[in-house]
Amino acid sequence: FYQVNSVQTEKLYQTAVDFAGLNGDETVVDAYSGIGTMTLALAEKAKQVYGVEIVAPAIDNAKENAALNQIENIDFEVADAGEWLVKKAKEDFKVDVVVVDPPRKGLSPDFIDAVLKIQPDKIVYVSCNPNTLARDLKLLHAGGYTIEKVQPVDMFPMTHHIESITLLVKEQ
Repeated sequence: FYQVNSVQTEKLYQTAVDFAGLNGDETVVDAYSGIGTMTLALAEKAKQVYGVEIVAPAIDNAKENAALNQIENIDFEVADAGEWLVKKAKEDFKVDVVVVDPPRKGLSPDFIDAVLKIQPDKIVYVSCNPNTLARDLKLLHAGGYTIEKVQPVDMFPMTHHIESITLLVKEQ
């Protein structure tokens, strides 16, 4: 999958990175990382980033992109993001920020349960579907996260399609 509007894609990904508010000490998971474009941007500001994507050729491209850009603080894995995070949650995995950019169907209940178990300080949710976003935000809010800000990005002018970035912060 590739975003077709490259100008707006840059704004979308930069906003997601800005929402993450990284200072260089964080461990970040980029779930549904695709070819790693946002993962690379996150890695420039984080200590360690894990990019997880189920499409093996996308991960091959992501690894190639990281090598071409000489970015070494990323581990890319071919896996279903939900299953990967469930496994990591059982291993007492610690992460500061989880960034998600799921398909239109949104996050699986298992993925949400795993996020709530590992308790990252922040969740940055990039969504192309307001309905599944609302469903998932309700569950994350019930699990102890507050919506701090939302930014829409018009990826397809003159249509009803919109992308949005939501920052959720763990309640103290």
